[in-house]
Amino acid sequence: MNVNQVMTRGVECARPGDSIAMAAQRMRELNVGSLPVCGEDNYLKGMITDRDITIRATADCCNPAETTIAEAMTPNIVYCYDDQDVSEAAQIMEEKRIRRLPVLDRDKRLVGIVSLGDLAVKTGDDRAVGETLEQVSEPAAPRR
Repeated sequence: MNVNQVMTRGVECARPGDSIAMAAQRMRELNVGSLPVCGEDNYLKGMITDRDITIRATADCCNPAETTIAEAMTPNIVYCYDDQDVSEAAQIMEEKRIRRLPVLDRDKRLVGIVSLGDLAVKTGDDRAVGETLEQVSEPAAPRR
């Protein structure tokens, strides 16, 4: 089964120049914890997460109305292609310990997001999804 058969389509993008306040408001409206960040060309530039906003901006006492998404987002993110097998997407999630994976077409334009929930609900492979969740959820060692 390919990723394009299980991914969530019609994903809304944020823009690098938008404020983190706008991103947080949009996350609240959509009931999500992350937004892909795309340029005007719909090429993926990064991801902004609720954690990025908290750790990178709020912890540094940044003004949410004046701080741009580009200043707080995670650039150079991991992704998969829409024609890859779901097992490959699950492997990427396991290795990188991520729960949501942007999906690109072969022109490298964002076409969706695949989440652990998508894999769980749409693949029917409970064992593989359980293994992926276990690996993704394994706590990282604290920094010293």
